[in-house]
Amino acid sequence: MKRWKPPRKKIRFADLFAIGIIIVLLRNPDLVLARLPNTETIEALRALPVRDTREEIPSYNREVFGQRWEDSDHNGCDTRNDILGRDLSRPVFKAGTRDCVVVSGVLAEPYLGGTVDFVRGEDTSPLIQIDHVVALGDAWRAGAWQWDGQKRTEFANDPRNLLAVDGQANQDKGASRADQWLPPNESFHCDYVSRQIAVKSAWGLSVTRDERDAMILVLDTCQEPQD
Repeated sequence: MKRWKPPRKKIRFADLFAIGIIIVLLRNPDLVLARLPNTETIEALRALPVRDTREEIPSYNREVFGQRWEDSDHNGCDTRNDILGRDLSRPVFKAGTRDCVVVSGVLAEPYLGGTVDFVRGEDTSPLIQIDHVVALGDAWRAGAWQWDGQKRTEFANDPRNLLAVDGQANQDKGASRADQWLPPNESFHCDYVSRQIAVKSAWGLSVTRDERDAMILVLDTCQEPQD
């Protein structure tokens, strides 16, 4: 007589594939800076939990994500200057700051397109701001409300989720999701949505149904990135 064995739950190949992508992102965080092949990005999106927007969660306050622009990686430079130094071409640093404080440079601005000359100053610095690609308010509603303060501070300063952008475009975006706002520069839509998906995958954040649908519409227009 054959021994009875309980039926095994079927696991789809797509599920295993998406889980594998998330593991790779967690082990290799720098990959978030480069757009994944489109098929892999779609699988990663499908693996994200979908939340009910009717769920009651605590009210959002920016202060729960810690002090703005800490020196989270302990390199002696705050996060804003780290990102300016990374994203600006021909950056000039303030003397005596060990190549930390950026005083000028040129930004290939992703949200509007074109270039912007950056000059550090009370009136000019706000013209280029550092955007959280997955906005902090969205991250809060997508699961960060359950994190402790340390994890929220780490997320707020994660360079994978930060871009130097036009200040007004950043203000226009606010805490919007992909179904509520996309960069006016349509050629950046694929990179923008792909980065949001990669960040949410790496941090275990959710999406809404409308957000997921909007992301799929964008990804359907994307070409595979070139090697």
